[in-house]
Amino acid sequence: MGIIAWLIVGAIAGWLAGLVVRGFGFGLLGNIVVGIVGAVVAGWLLPQLGIRLGAGMVGEIINALIGAVLVLVIIGLLRRA
Repeated sequence: MGIIAWLIVGAIAGWLAGLVVRGFGFGLLGNIVVGIVGAVVAGWLLPQLGIRLGAGMVGEIINALIGAVLVLVIIGLLRRA
């Protein structure tokens, strides 16, 4: 997938993750950045674990959403500690 597509998928995933994980968010722009990081994390981690969720752009958004939620929860827990 191209870099622009990763940015778009990450932005969508970050926005959705901010809606899913209330209280750990960083605002719209912060969540978009976290979504892009989550997309990269999920893009590497999920295939390593043998997890394949759908195909095409929708599957990539779901993967990135999972990664963004994980990143948001971890950062939120670290901020509270």
